[in-house]
Amino acid sequence: MGLSGIGGATVAEDSGARGGCLACDLTMGNVPLPGGNVLRTESWVVEHCVGPLGPGTVVVKPARHVVHVAELTAQESSELGPLLQRVSAAVTEVMAPEQVYVCLWSHAGGVPGHIHFVVQPVGKDDLARFDAFGPALQVAMGEAEYFPGAAEVERVCERLREALG
Repeated sequence: MGLSGIGGATVAEDSGARGGCLACDLTMGNVPLPGGNVLRTESWVVEHCVGPLGPGTVVVKPARHVVHVAELTAQESSELGPLLQRVSAAVTEVMAPEQVYVCLWSHAGGVPGHIHFVVQPVGKDDLARFDAFGPALQVAMGEAEYFPGAAEVERVCERLREALG
């Protein structure tokens, strides 16, 4: 299964040329992904975050390997805003958070990597438990290393798929 990337290379070929990429490996199914793909468009993939940012946190990433927002094609760019709004609405419907954070992450080991937008539901319990908000909350959650269980992720992803239609 090859998704077209720059110059006709598949995502797997393109990521391999860059020394490997977890985002591409997850997209291609080379690494187990609890919940699987939540949504896939022609240009974007939505899947549950594999990091410690809590259940219902999803990643919206280009289907092809992209390191800089400036590298997005016109089609990818035109899909991005409406997709982030749609995914944020689904996360809001399913998780009923106080706020939904949407932020760009793009570094892996201190080096620019495959861009991905993190869509994270945040509730009052999160704010109280970690005594933080915004980027400080994400850092605190990362340091706590709480990873939701696979069964919980599967349930949330099913509900998100239903909300996204």
